[in-house]
Amino acid sequence: MTSSKTGTASKAPKAPKAPKASKTPKAPKIPKGESHLALVRRARRINRELAEVYPYAHPELDFRNPFELLVATVLSAQTTDLRVNQTTPALFAAYPTPEDMAAANPEEMEELIRPTGFFRAKTKSLLGLSAALRDDFGGEVPGRLEDLVKLPGVGRKTANVVLGNAFGVPGITVDTHFGRLVRRWKWTDEEDPVKVEAVIADIFPKSEWTMLSHRVIFHGRRICHARKPACGACPIAPLCPSYGEGETDPEKARKLLKYEMGGYPGQRLSPPPDFPGKPAPALGAV
Repeated sequence: MTSSKTGTASKAPKAPKAPKASKTPKAPKIPKGESHLALVRRARRINRELAEVYPYAHPELDFRNPFELLVATVLSAQTTDLRVNQTTPALFAAYPTPEDMAAANPEEMEELIRPTGFFRAKTKSLLGLSAALRDDFGGEVPGRLEDLVKLPGVGRKTANVVLGNAFGVPGITVDTHFGRLVRRWKWTDEEDPVKVEAVIADIFPKSEWTMLSHRVIFHGRRICHARKPACGACPIAPLCPSYGEGETDPEKARKLLKYEMGGYPGQRLSPPPDFPGKPAPALGAV
């Protein structure tokens, strides 16, 4: 896990464990009346399998401290982490601290974050949360969920991202990828993110929450896509009750793989040293 100290041990990058495409995976044999105990065992096995596929799973937002992660996570709404990462270098160069950002000219900030979309609403949130950090927390990002969710533009998802990755406090990040996959895997049929979080928290030990979130989100971005999941290239196909919703032919499915699984750049301009993929290009780079 990447922390606010970005203190990842330096080691040679591992090649991503791409699934083999020698044969079409068999449809899983999961009973319709699966007991809760059986579901828990299957869910935990999926987590173990994902840990083998993505040993380098990490937050895909570039950050150097809790404040940068908080701001980047707010900016990530309704856009890609890549676009946020391409935008934040200039933003943090202009406003490196909550005090600097709280005093920013709104029109100037809007121009800096325009590439992330919804820039007026996001500017309002960033100005508000920066002022709150300055006035209520001594210019420091608080390390408690109950404090974080009081900040403008910060909900449970954002708070859990910051807690898990900047403070080492376990949290479950229920974004669109996470919600989609846990429903495909029949871990829950809940749609409300808070209810999804509660259900998943009951299945896994607290120590697994943050890394589970990274692994599930990684899988959703790389293999189990929303519109066309690459079922035939999925390493956990035998455990998935939704196998067959996407492309089952192994060769065709492999062409659907994204980011490092497909040989392409990731979303971070400054990925951890053990990331096996290519760094993303800066904004405007060819």
